[in-house]
Amino acid sequence: MLYSPKVRSISALVAALATTTSALAPLLMVAPASAQASFPDVQGNWAQSCISSLTQQGIISGYPDGTFRPSSPVTRAEFASMLGKAFPNAARTRTAVQFVDVASNYWAYNAISSTTQTGFLSGYPGNVFNPTQNIPRVQVLVALASGLNYTPTQTVSNTLSTSFSDASAIPAYAQASIAAATEKRLVVNYPNVSTLNPNQLASRAEVSAFLCQALTETGQTAATISSQYIAGTATSQNNQTQGSQVLAGTTITTRYAAAQRIIVAPNETAPLALTVAQDVRNSQGTVVIPAGSQVIGQMQPAQGGSQFVASQVVINGRQIALNASSTVITETRDVRDPNFGTILGGAALGSVASAAIQALSGDKVIAGRTTVLGTVLGSAVGANQNRNLGSTIRDAAIGAALGVGVSGLTGNRTITPEKVFTGAAAGATLGGVLDRTANSRVIVVNPDSDLTLTVNSNTTI
Repeated sequence: MLYSPKVRSISALVAALATTTSALAPLLMVAPASAQASFPDVQGNWAQSCISSLTQQGIISGYPDGTFRPSSPVTRAEFASMLGKAFPNAARTRTAVQFVDVASNYWAYNAISSTTQTGFLSGYPGNVFNPTQNIPRVQVLVALASGLNYTPTQTVSNTLSTSFSDASAIPAYAQASIAAATEKRLVVNYPNVSTLNPNQLASRAEVSAFLCQALTETGQTAATISSQYIAGTATSQNNQTQGSQVLAGTTITTRYAAAQRIIVAPNETAPLALTVAQDVRNSQGTVVIPAGSQVIGQMQPAQGGSQFVASQVVINGRQIALNASSTVITETRDVRDPNFGTILGGAALGSVASAAIQALSGDKVIAGRTTVLGTVLGSAVGANQNRNLGSTIRDAAIGAALGVGVSGLTGNRTITPEKVFTGAAAGATLGGVLDRTANSRVIVVNPDSDLTLTVNSNTTI
């Protein structure tokens, strides 16, 4: 069974649930909106995976009202702060500049000083930085190319003219940097991949996408953007030889950005969608599976553990059969372990479970030993006769998350009361079964290390 995205206090929540023997105190403990990795105004957004990944890493944050505001512009000071957090170890190659409009007690003073010394950003004549000025897309891309020391390897004019329908709008000073950024797959254009809009103000979603691509290019952990929005990708794919093969034994590096861990029961089968993290090339060097493609499959029991088995890969909307699998994951943890809450805290359980508990209990207080969450658990009551109430409530909380877990993993973020209620009943029923047997262990999957895939048979793309 699968858990849905984390909150900071989930370990405390699980511990409290496991020891409760009477009416419960308030259950819902939600992390501050600025620390959340899931925002109501980002669900379904084209850059959602990047925003979630960067938020989890502390590179970006939301607002006190719980929103992210993906369409809002980004100031130069805000961008400096993001850069400082994304590339904290960048070498300082320039001398410090004391900008006349950035006081030493300004909130972004250190970030501005750092990112100008590392070469990401520059000021204006007269030692002016303009920290509150909204930054355009072209400046964001030039900053990344400059700070990462990217230079073009192909003819600049050719790269720009073949990649962008509005190449003529790119300022002369930025052309080489934009060409280099394009070669490095940093340029993300939504919704039209061929339209750069260089002088348009960069939105928070767009800056997140640029940062994700830059972090991926430098080998750091970040979500990837669908290749259909990455400039230059379409051109290389159009030149791809038809009928290219991915040979058996080829490795596919994947990512699952929604959670640090996935937790499944030993006998469970559940659908899962992964993102290709790096281009997969054939023996001629042609990209046959571009980064950002989706691999669809499922976690399923295998040799005493759990294994991801792929059924298809989706490349630019094309669904292609794929026979690939991960190694068998056998690491398990006991759900009754007092420290299990720390595992849940980094897994795909948290905000959804807490929200589900609040929805189920109404005023956040659950009372009544005999009914156990009223009629919500329904058939689960029979499996929980004479069980400790705290254990039953604990499993109901977990189950509430499970009811929406699969839909979250596969991209459908819609949460309905029916899913939550069904999950709560399933969770409590499962808990009752676990407590009557010796099997209370679950398998813990680390997506970053456990879900690298190996192609099992030749596949024609």
